[in-house]
Order: sequence, then structure tokens, then C-alpha cells
Amino acid sequence: MSLVLPDTDATVALGRRLARLLRAGDLVVLTGGLGAGKTTLTRGLGEGLGVRGAVTSPTFVIARVHPPLGDGPELVHVDAYRLGGAAELDGLDLDADLDEAVTVVEWGAGLAEGLADDRLELTLVADPATESRRLDVLAVGPRWAGIDVESLLRDEGGDA
Repeated sequence: MSLVLPDTDATVALGRRLARLLRAGDLVVLTGGLGAGKTTLTRGLGEGLGVRGAVTSPTFVIARVHPPLGDGPELVHVDAYRLGGAAELDGLDLDADLDEAVTVVEWGAGLAEGLADDRLELTLVADPATESRRLDVLAVGPRWAGIDVESLLRDEGGDA
């Protein structure tokens, strides 16, 4: 499935809609070049989950935990860009948080898939001529069987 996100606001709004699908234990693997919108999408996800703290790129701290403001799960936001491989990702001990949190791993393709059998793999591709980007979504595992992720992520309810 692919969606076109015309601007930054649409990317944040998609993150908020995505949050409605997620629950504790879910893994989201984000892929895309520099400036593709990975952190922007995660910011919307944090808004939708209702977590504490501004969601910013954790590039230099590698991982940041955002506790919930209410009853929802915490958000574990990881930036794997500076990691040297899967062994360094394992060293972060994300397994301890996986069941209790929604975990988002930016730059996670080829590294984070082993963290969970069930995951959403999101790839963002920016159009250098515009502010738009294409989002490709792949739902992996039995957790997502029977869930129409595409319909739920489309802006049918006017969520902006």
C-alpha cells in the first residue's frame, strides 16, 4: 500500500491516525532518507498516543522513552542511524520495553525486524521538488492479519 502525503502537516496527521491502530507491544520500523519525514511522522504518533515530551530526533542519544500522560503505552523512539549493526541494537535492551511500549525504530530496515514477528514497516520517500512524500506500508505478522491498515490510515475522516 502507498499513500501520498502532500506536506508536513499531512505527515503529522498520518502519525496521529497511526497511533489509533497501535497498542503496547507494537513495533514500527521506519525507513527513508535524510529529511524524508521519519521523525515528523513519529511526532504525530506521539501526539496521537498522548505521550509526555516533545518528540524529536534521538540521533545522538540513540533512544528516547516518552511516558504516557494517560492510560496508553509509552513510546520508545530509537534512531538506529549511528548503530553499527544488529548487535548494537540488541545492546539497547529494547526487548525489555517491547511488551510495554509502542516501539519506533528509525533507520531500522535490516536491523530491527528481528525484534518482533509482528510489525509495521513504513518507508518514506521525499519528492525533492515539493514538500510531498510517498509512504509505503507493509504489515507483517498475524497481529495485522484481517486489519485493513490502508483504510484506517487514509484521511477519510478529515483528520488534518
